[in-house]
Amino acid sequence: MPPQVPYCRPLLTTLAYSPFPPSSITHKYCLGTKGKRMNPGKNLIPLLVFILTTLSILRLLKLTIFTAPSRPFSSSPPPQQSPSLPFSSLPSPQHNACSPQACSNTPSHPLETSISPPKTSSANATTLTKKEFKFLLNLIKPKAPCNLLIFGLEPQYIKLSEINAGGITIFLEDDSNKIRAIKSKSKRTEIYKVEYSIPAKDAYKLLKYARQKPACAPRSGPLQVSKCKLALKNLPQEAYKHKWDVVVVDGPNGDTPDAPGRMSTIYTAGIIARAGNTTDVLVHDTDRTIEKWFSWEFLCDDNLVSSKGKLWNFRITGQSNSTRFCPAKKIVIE
Repeated sequence: MPPQVPYCRPLLTTLAYSPFPPSSITHKYCLGTKGKRMNPGKNLIPLLVFILTTLSILRLLKLTIFTAPSRPFSSSPPPQQSPSLPFSSLPSPQHNACSPQACSNTPSHPLETSISPPKTSSANATTLTKKEFKFLLNLIKPKAPCNLLIFGLEPQYIKLSEINAGGITIFLEDDSNKIRAIKSKSKRTEIYKVEYSIPAKDAYKLLKYARQKPACAPRSGPLQVSKCKLALKNLPQEAYKHKWDVVVVDGPNGDTPDAPGRMSTIYTAGIIARAGNTTDVLVHDTDRTIEKWFSWEFLCDDNLVSSKGKLWNFRITGQSNSTRFCPAKKIVIE
């Protein structure tokens, strides 16, 4: 007969379901051995482990809840913040294809273009980066002396007039403070105060209007007497009488819905360029929807020859009898 092996079992099978406090359980009964008084500390160890484990789990859950990332914002800002909100339902332009340069800077589907939030400071809204400004300098240097027209006025642009010392440089600016702060030493540089009346929030309506009105076509007559709402008819006469080699669109700021947008300046630049021989039109802040869509509409992605950052360079050949800004695209289904 095998020897009787003493074994023990607790008075209660599961400590968690005991109706008594853990401290009251201090004895075991054993078969084959004499009853011995148990050490209370050994019974408390599992309970302490259970309590510490529970506290660790609760702490982990708390950290997870309070440090979880918030729901990402919508790609389109609320109406009161974005000057380009109406483009959320904008119909596709006359041409959907884009050049490699344009495609590298824009999403594959133009209707899903994310709209940049308004700049916090209008003073820095149109400042070119160092690379963008160098790109502009390298374009103008080989052409100088030339006829240079700039919508907008920033301190860095005065260097452009210095490089173009033998040519004609005209700045068109709507901010009186900028005009007073910047004084050019060049006799061939002229700064004019202009007024823009169309707010950025009206961009969608104006684009639909321009597509439907023959008065907004390229060969509809001189800008000064144009019946198109997008035409700038009150510029200084100097802006109309010259054929421009380079036109830079960097104004007005257009950084809030109620601020004047660049719809008219981009349209007017397109008309001016087609009245000359070959004109380079540069549009800044093309990360914004208005600048991007109006450039596609009136300067055409077929004419986009280069870009740097948010600065796009369109090269437009004038003296054309075309009644369309951009050639119609043929869609071939294979």
